[in-house]
Amino acid sequence: AMQLNKLGVPFEYETITVKFVKPAKATRYTPDFKLPNGIIIEAKGIFFTKDRQKHLMIKEQHPNLDIRFVFSNPMQRISKISKTTYAKWCETNGFKYAKETIPTEWINEKCGIKN
Repeated sequence: AMQLNKLGVPFEYETITVKFVKPAKATRYTPDFKLPNGIIIEAKGIFFTKDRQKHLMIKEQHPNLDIRFVFSNPMQRISKISKTTYAKWCETNGFKYAKETIPTEWINEKCGIKN
């Protein structure tokens, strides 16, 4: 800035923001449980932001997987300042969820893999 001022060159300092996408990084996901019918179960006490983001990416990249959540408390809010609960997040993003235990219907369902 001192050099530009000294030369009389007009400039702006940190007045723009440039958005960019970080390059993809190959990573792995290890589900908590896989039922014989193919349904994948994630058991969650706390559903962190990074976990929610991860599951949205997995769903986008692997739409054939049937991933479902079992929460200790699906009515827990995703953050102190949000009114969104874990249950509402699942409903909004097309995930099935249950409270505390895996529903028998899920266990008896014929096929958890979507074609």
